[in-house]
Amino acid sequence: MAIKIFEVCWGYMCRSAIILRFAAAQRRRVACGETAGDSDRQTEKLRSSDVDFAGGRSSVAAPQLQRVVCRIPWARAQGYHPQLLRSQSQSPLVDSQRLRDECNLPRFDWRRLVSAVVLMIVICGCGGTDNAENDATTEAPATTEVAAPSTVTPPARKVKTGKVRIALVMKSLANEFFSTMADGASIHALDNSETYELIVNGIPDETDLSAQASLVEQMIAQNVDAIVIAPADSEALVPVLKGAVDAGIVVVNIDNKLDTAAIKDASLAMPFVGPDNRVGAKKVGEFLASKLTAGDAVAVLEGVQSSFNGQQRKLGFEDAMQAAGMKIVDSQSAQWEMSVANQTTAGMLTSHPEIKAILACNDSMALGAIAATRAADRKDVLVVGFDNISAVQQAIRDGQILATADQHGDKLAVFGIELAIQLLMDANATPQDKETPVDLVTAETL
Repeated sequence: MAIKIFEVCWGYMCRSAIILRFAAAQRRRVACGETAGDSDRQTEKLRSSDVDFAGGRSSVAAPQLQRVVCRIPWARAQGYHPQLLRSQSQSPLVDSQRLRDECNLPRFDWRRLVSAVVLMIVICGCGGTDNAENDATTEAPATTEVAAPSTVTPPARKVKTGKVRIALVMKSLANEFFSTMADGASIHALDNSETYELIVNGIPDETDLSAQASLVEQMIAQNVDAIVIAPADSEALVPVLKGAVDAGIVVVNIDNKLDTAAIKDASLAMPFVGPDNRVGAKKVGEFLASKLTAGDAVAVLEGVQSSFNGQQRKLGFEDAMQAAGMKIVDSQSAQWEMSVANQTTAGMLTSHPEIKAILACNDSMALGAIAATRAADRKDVLVVGFDNISAVQQAIRDGQILATADQHGDKLAVFGIELAIQLLMDANATPQDKETPVDLVTAETL
């Protein structure tokens, strides 16, 4: 009975809405000056639809009814209603009467509309009283489910007993540092093939954040057990990684630390495995300072400015330069890329010919810097980097690059994978950060 009353009330409300909408459209049509012929054709279209809004039924097929209802906003704007052309001297009351006559609609009654609304509220608020006992038994669990917000604690992990699947999601594999990282992880996976299966992923370049987020989503869809990721950005990847954690996937952050505030806001407990980049950069900067004179001008090639490791390396370089009394005359981002660093360094040397050294926040940018110094015939400019890739090792031996920092990329991903396996096998294991070694590399240490 309640459902029947609801249908009747709903039908009356829909019918009332049609009257009000057509009346509003009438006034707009008069203002626009539509011709009577146009209105007559629209009237025939409306009559032919034969829609009974009051009873919630129609003589047309269901799909056609849906189209008619969905087109009401369009019809209101386009004048899809009966002929209501009138002169400025005609009163709105007369026009409303003509509207009802053309549409075969009853006289609009505010009291009936208000009564229908009140009756619907009563039905919705009090419906189902015949099954009060059943309602009482089903409401309790629903209250329990929404009581605990997801921001309190991370979801409980399930212990994995068999072979697990681990995804390694890195930045650009075109960067030798990350290809070295992938090679080290692949060798470890072969040596431990009974324990886990490794899926290696990388993005086209260091700044393609959407591609890396898409890789994470693909790994979630493939239902991997763990994701070990070197994020291209310290903040932008947090939401998609939260989705992985919510799906019950263990996530371990390596190389570039995720932003602490962003992790806290997302209520995540995500361990970081990697070196202290500020300490490593300071070691390199101090060695460079020993080859310079206090007051010399230097410049810094930054990485992606939103990445934590790039920020920390810049700070480490600044710590060493300020302590030694050097003057940083320029500092720009080269996006971790060799080609960008080449162009940026060329501009720096032109703007500041007094520069004595370039501090690059990774080895790819250091290689770009030495290309620019050679092109400018500035072999006197000292260059340092960070990562210890093989190309830079050779450049150090050749005297083109002074020093770099080794964060042991071939082992870095392995450290993260081992922590992920530990968390998968032990539900009580606490996710904790793990600092890995970073060492100064010079011609003397090679």
